[in-house]
Formats: sequence, C-alpha cells, structure tokens
Amino acid sequence: MTDYIGFKWLAQHLDIRPVQPLVVESRVGSARRTVINPTREETYPMAARPEPTIVGHLMFGLRHELINLEFLARLFSVIDARVLEEWIRSEPTGAYARRAGFFFEWLTGRRLDVADTLTGNYVDALDPEQYLVAPRPPNVQRWRVRDNLPGTRDFCPTIRRTDAVRAIERYDCAAALESLEVEFGADVLMRSAVWLSIKESRASFAIEHEEKQVDRVKRFAAVMERRCGHNADPLALTALNELQAEILGTATRYGIRKSPVIVGHTHGFDNAVDYIGPPWERAGELLDGLRGSMARTVGAAPILRASLASFGFVYIHPMSDGNGRISRFLVNDVLRRDGAVPAPFILPISATITNKAKERAGYDRALEVLSRPLMDKYKDDYNFGMQYLCDDGVRSNFFFVSYDDALLAWRYPDLTQQSEYIGDVVRLTIEVEMSKEASVLRDMELAREAVKNHLEGPNSDIDQIIRSVRESGWRVSNKLVKAFPPLADASLAAAVVSAVRDVFEPPQEWVPDEDTLEPDTPTG
Repeated sequence: MTDYIGFKWLAQHLDIRPVQPLVVESRVGSARRTVINPTREETYPMAARPEPTIVGHLMFGLRHELINLEFLARLFSVIDARVLEEWIRSEPTGAYARRAGFFFEWLTGRRLDVADTLTGNYVDALDPEQYLVAPRPPNVQRWRVRDNLPGTRDFCPTIRRTDAVRAIERYDCAAALESLEVEFGADVLMRSAVWLSIKESRASFAIEHEEKQVDRVKRFAAVMERRCGHNADPLALTALNELQAEILGTATRYGIRKSPVIVGHTHGFDNAVDYIGPPWERAGELLDGLRGSMARTVGAAPILRASLASFGFVYIHPMSDGNGRISRFLVNDVLRRDGAVPAPFILPISATITNKAKERAGYDRALEVLSRPLMDKYKDDYNFGMQYLCDDGVRSNFFFVSYDDALLAWRYPDLTQQSEYIGDVVRLTIEVEMSKEASVLRDMELAREAVKNHLEGPNSDIDQIIRSVRESGWRVSNKLVKAFPPLADASLAAAVVSAVRDVFEPPQEWVPDEDTLEPDTPTG
C-alpha cells in the first residue's frame, strides 16, 4: 500500500472524495523524487513524514502541496473545529496555522473560537508564484492574511501558473495584431474584421450544429460587434437578459433558468448524460460569485480572465437558453474590456475551435476536465422518472439526489487546463486564422486589380471570375464564358487566368541546387 502523506493522507483517513482530483500526491519512499503522470507524484524521504494527525498532514499539505479549494471545503466540513482551534492557540503566529484558520472561516462561513492574531507578518492565502491571484488583495486583520483569492465564497476558481499559463500571461494580443497590421496594412486588416465578425458568428453556431440558421448567425454577429466591451457589467442580470434577448430574438423563454439542466448525447438506444449543471436555485448565487471573481481579478492577465468568465459561465449554465453563445461572447468581451484586443476586432475563436477535428476535440476535452470526474462520481445518483412541471414552464423528468454534495465542485473549479486551452485558441486565432483571412482579402484585391488590367467590370463580377478560375484548375470554363462572353477570346482568357494565377500561385524563381552545378574548370 502506498504510504501517502499530506492532503492525500487526509483524503484516505477521512474518506474525502473530491470531484476534482488532487494535483499533487505526496508519499514517503527511499529517496526524494518527482514524477508527473499526469498527477504530480512527490516522494519524500522518511525524515519528512509528518506527525500522524490531522494537523500534521494539513500543515504538510499547506507547506508543500497545491491548494484544492473543493478538497479543503470538504475537509473542513468533516473535521472537528476544535482540532484547528487547539492548533491555532498553540501557534498563534504560525503562518500555516493562520492560513488554515483563514481558509476554514472563508470556506465554511463559521467562526473559530480563537482570538484574533495581533502580531506577525501578513501572509498570502495563495502563493502568487503558483496561482492566478487577485492583484489588489485586502488584508484580513483577524488572521493577518492577504485575501488574494480570485473569487468569493460563492464562486472561486483556481488557475495554477503552469508553464503554459505563464506563457499565456506573457502573450501580447495587441502586439500580435499590430504585427499583422504591419504585414497586411491597416486598411486590409480593418476590413477583414467585418468578415471575421460574421465568421465568428457562423462558427459559434457550428459548435452547436446550427450554422445554417442564417438570420441567427447575422443577429449574433451584430450583437458581437455592438456589445463587446460596452456593458459596464456584462454578467449583471439586466445585461445578461438584454444580451440573451438580442442573441435569441423571438424565443419561448428568457432569463435565469428555473429547471434542471443536463448536457448529453444519444448512444445507441440510450441517452447518455455528459454533464449536470448546478440546481437552478443556486444559479443566481453562483452567477453573483462569478461576477465577484471578475471584479477581484481586474488587472490580471486578460486571456486568463476571459477563460475564467467563459468556462465559469458555461459550467454554471444559468440562462434558460443561449449559454454556449454567451460564454463565447464573454471571451471577446473580456479581451476588449481589458484592452487586449482593440476595437473593431473580434477574435473568431469559434472558427478556430471548429476549423479542425483536433481543435474541436480540444474544446470537448477542456469541458470534460470538470464534467467527466463529476459524472464519474455521481453516475449512480441520477435517474429519469415521472415528468414534472418546473417554475419556468419546462417539463422535466430528471432527478439528481446529490446537488448539495456536488455544489462544492461547481463553486471551486480548477480552470487551469481550460485556461491553457483558451490561451492556445487565442494565439492560433490571431496568428493563423486572422492572418489567413487578411491574406485572402489582400490577395483578392491584388487579383482584382490584375484582372481589371485586362477586363473591366464591377467588383462582384470580377470576384466571380477569380473564384471560377481558381476552382476550375486555372482555366476559363464554358460556364464562365456563358456568364461573361468576352472571355470567349482565347488571348483575353489566357491573360485573365495568368493574372489570377500569378497572385495565388506566383511563379517560383529557380535556384539551382549545389549538386547540379558544374564544377569549376581549372585554369592554367
């Protein structure tokens, strides 16, 4: 049997089973080593073994391991508060005792029967080297702890500062866009932004397999352009209701849901449940908690805040409809609001997500970081029974008996992997999708000018000719001649084809390989 210490020891001895697994598992072994598989397994020599008590292993975890707020909340709900009180009285200025007291009161809302800490340096609740933290934390005088948690008791995600997350923090969206402007010119890049807004809308619906709904696509594109970065508080209920109404248009119901929410798929003859959302009675307070988290993290890296807003919203799933679209809207809204992406640019992140099967699978995997362990733990706790009418008029037959137990996972999600995914999507969107779109627009303009040297016509006609020549394998088809009779002239047709091809497939200058060169002829 593995000789665990720290938080894992506490989990085993107190039968604590969090939805989200511990990121670090410590054990005692023959030598000090670290193995990542994918959990970080830390092995310590025998001398590092803490006292076999709750306090001993809790102090070891706070000192050497990473914080899992869901786990701590579950721990503090089962241990006797007197255990902590005795520890704190014995070490009233101890940094780990003070942090334990702070976390207990912050997570449970219960006050420990100990005196306020009067001396000692202030310590951080979370190590800012390891986590995304609130940039301007208030001091909690009772514990002499800086409350730098990136949220509130109602909703507080954690984002670990992995190497990938640190790279996201360094990534400068505005500088990357400026580089595109230098390459393609401000005019081309700005005009491409209009098309990108439509592309983002279409791709956002494609994620939900509704990309053929033309009116809805146009409506969402207009909302993105009009609302991104403009609401003082986009997560306020009034703002969300207005945003939802504009996105949905005429719909059967609006506002905060008052019914269960599940996400699933059909598997053979069965309906598989992939995710259960929080109970609707808690949706409002979780949403308020998300608002608080966004307020506390102002000044932190914009991409991480965008991820926090987007995934936090989609996991809470507070609205009666449109949650997916709103969550993707929030990415651009936060990036615009934080000054990372200047107007009028809309990053077509949905286009990146849907561009390749790999990226779409990545989006699903990011969602499953929370949904899969949630469903693994509660797979026997839900069923479909008699239908009942909910307060919002929805008829449901879904029953779930573990809402209270699962609440801590919804309150305190670890959004590290989701943030790494969003960071990768943002980078690919700017450096690949937007670059490609600007390149296409620039090449179309160059081809249009080249064709007009031989054949005049409105831009719509010239663009039709360009597309046909490219799609027909660099030739003028009979169909194109029927549409534009002057192209029946072979010399004109050849000139047009050459003009188009030279833009999109410019002739390569031949450079002889060294192996083909004749050796120098000796002289003398």
